Amino acid sequence: MKIIQEIEKIMDERFGHDTLLSVATINENRPAVRIVDSYYENGAFYTVTYSQSNKMKHISKNPQVAVCGEWFTANGIGENLGWVKDEKNSEMMSKLHAVFAEWYDNGHTNEEDKNTCLLKIKLTDAVLFHHGTRFDIEF
Repeated sequence: MKIIQEIEKIMDERFGHDTLLSVATINENRPAVRIVDSYYENGAFYTVTYSQSNKMKHISKNPQVAVCGEWFTANGIGENLGWVKDEKNSEMMSKLHAVFAEWYDNGHTNEEDKNTCLLKIKLTDAVLFHHGTRFDIEF
């Protein structure tokens, strides 16, 4: 239990704020990777994106993704949670507005467009390095 609490504390410190995260998807056996702004909470990363983007098209066909950032690699399942203004997303979007406040309202994100969506990446397994210690994690 102590190790689990230690890992969660490290994850929150490292990724529980606006964090750049590499996200890899598969499209017809060909990998594609891109960097997104993300936020970590309770075993998942969240990002605001566009449902017509290549990453979301790839995830709709094959939800298995890989992520990488700051001495951390993981596998997970991507899920389109729908329009950012949908009532079911209000709690997470409230957090993301605060986390992404520095850039969110700079004109790049149009929440009125129903294709602006919330992507959740639920982690399945990971490797985390912290001060010379390797943690193999099953979520």
